[in-house]
Amino acid sequence: GVPRPTRKAVWSKPPQGKTAAHVKNSADRGKELKLLLSSYNICSKEWIIRQYDHEVQGQTVVKPLHGKTPAVSGPGDAAVIWPYTMTGGTERREKRKGKQWQDSPYKGVVLSCGLNPEYGKIDPYWMAASAIEEALRNAVAVGGNIERMAILDNFCWGNPNRPEVFGSLVRAAQACYDMAVVFQTPFISGKDSLHNEYALGDKLYSIPPALLISAVGIVDDIRKTVTMDLKDEGNLIYVIGRTKNEMGGSHYLKLYGKSTGLLPQVDPRKSRLTLVTLGKAISKGLIRSCHDCSEGGLAVALAEMALAGDKGMEWNIARVPAEKGLSEPEILFAESNSRFVVEVAPEQQNEFEKMMAGIPLGLIGMVSGDKVFTAAGENKKIIISEKVDALRDAWRKTLSW
Repeated sequence: GVPRPTRKAVWSKPPQGKTAAHVKNSADRGKELKLLLSSYNICSKEWIIRQYDHEVQGQTVVKPLHGKTPAVSGPGDAAVIWPYTMTGGTERREKRKGKQWQDSPYKGVVLSCGLNPEYGKIDPYWMAASAIEEALRNAVAVGGNIERMAILDNFCWGNPNRPEVFGSLVRAAQACYDMAVVFQTPFISGKDSLHNEYALGDKLYSIPPALLISAVGIVDDIRKTVTMDLKDEGNLIYVIGRTKNEMGGSHYLKLYGKSTGLLPQVDPRKSRLTLVTLGKAISKGLIRSCHDCSEGGLAVALAEMALAGDKGMEWNIARVPAEKGLSEPEILFAESNSRFVVEVAPEQQNEFEKMMAGIPLGLIGMVSGDKVFTAAGENKKIIISEKVDALRDAWRKTLSW
């Protein structure tokens, strides 16, 4: 046969910087939040979503946008479909009433994705690991079963004949292996798009290394799926997972023209435990709404839930599970992995907290009825107070074509 080619791979760890002092000392957190909501990677993609038919054959249970109406909606974490071929169709379900099913007639399929190209500029390993975990988080957030899930890869890279480019590709591939083994989520397909570079004069320019991960899995009962929009005044708001000093590649630093710093990392064993436990809580009906923390960090995730549900929120950053010594913007906007925000009814508080024992968990606030998004900081000082309508306007305006 043809001998295997051998290529040289080189990767050099970039310098790790810290959040610039002028960023930490910025005073107007509400303004920063609205700037993040209106940024291209975070803003509403409704104009694009409406160009495609996501209602084919009427089998879509959880749709791309969540909320009361098209005008009052937010970004869903994943989509869920209910294929008739899995359940035998409506007529067959009716005929088989009273008979034992091998599987639930309400079984569905969840589809999600994860993508973090900014991280690839710093370390392709953690870029790939973060993309994998984000796709899995998104799937679990709507009711997917992490124990019945698989993933697909889509590599977009420069020319692998160049040692430094190939080195970054090898590093990302190693992360894919490491994460897939521990999460027990096999790669079942994928594709690559390599050699993405162009010449300008005597210089060659490669695209930033990027890996899109898609996840597909089973929803055991589509009637138990949840969405990310806030539901009822008085419900409790929890953060699951720990916020860390991981601002590298964040959208917050990008506001100030910065990017260096510690990247969000993934402990797949701890993460899998969180995903399994949260999935069980959703299956038991303990969660009213759920949203993963990703681009823009915790404050953006909370704001998206508020603008989608058309509800206010009062919360305190001092109650967020976090490493000691984090600054205000680090708690608000760090993009640490393995985190969710969930809404829980007061009468289910004890059962929920018992189920989440051993998982980093913080009761940070509650849903309010005044349609104002309020965050308190040190000594209960108000650091963000924005009308939900203003947050929604910021989120919708950028690509409202």
